[in-house]
Parts: sequence; C-alpha cells; structure tokens
Amino acid sequence: MFARKVSVRLLPNSLQRFITLMEGEILPWLRQQEGFLDLITLAAPNGSEVATISFWDQEGNAHLYNSSGYPQVLHVLAELLDGIPYVKTFEVVSSTLRMPAVARQAEAENMAADGVVQENGEAHPGRQSYETSV
Repeated sequence: MFARKVSVRLLPNSLQRFITLMEGEILPWLRQQEGFLDLITLAAPNGSEVATISFWDQEGNAHLYNSSGYPQVLHVLAELLDGIPYVKTFEVVSSTLRMPAVARQAEAENMAADGVVQENGEAHPGRQSYETSV
C-alpha cells in the first residue's frame, strides 16, 4: 500500500470552500480511480494550511494518479491555494486502515512477484519514499 501526502497553504477564509470541493467533487472522482483506497484531510487550527493523505493499493496506481488525475485536482482547487502544493509519496509499512479484500489480495500477489519475504505474517519489502513538487 502507498500513501500520497499533499500539503499546501490556503488563501484566507478558503477552508470551507476547500472542504466543499473535496467532499463534493474530488472525493467522488477519487473513488472511481483504480487502486484508490481512502483519503484523510487535515487542516491547521486556523484554516491556513491543509494536508491530504490518500491511500493507494500499489505504487503504480499512485504514480498513475499523480501524472493523470492530480493535475485536474489542482485545476479545481487553484483559486483557493496560496502557493505550490508539496507532494510526497510513502510506502505504508504499518497501518490500521482496513483494506478491502481485493486490495489485500493484489498486495499479496505483488509482494510474491517482487520476491518479498514474509515472516510470521509480516512483509519485509525495501522501504522507500519519493517527493515531487507540482
């Protein structure tokens, strides 16, 4: 499983509009993207900064979204952003997130294909993350 963290400053008094767009337009669209599992949206107490963490079943789907879907999301949110978002992608090494059975099966198949060793039910892949600026 992979996670994409996007952090950005918002223009003053834009938090409510940001939430409305995320819940009404972006989240329904994300749910249709291959490999999308979940989204967490965080806001600073004063509403000046937000961060989203999206979860993806595998690295390829996270990369595909980054190159094809993410630019569309930026376009929808552009009037609310105060600067360029900071994006970083992580390999999830531990989580209590309940993945759908299909995602767990795909993850197990990918690990087997990649030669990942499982000991006592724990996977031991190489740890990795990358960051981009868009």
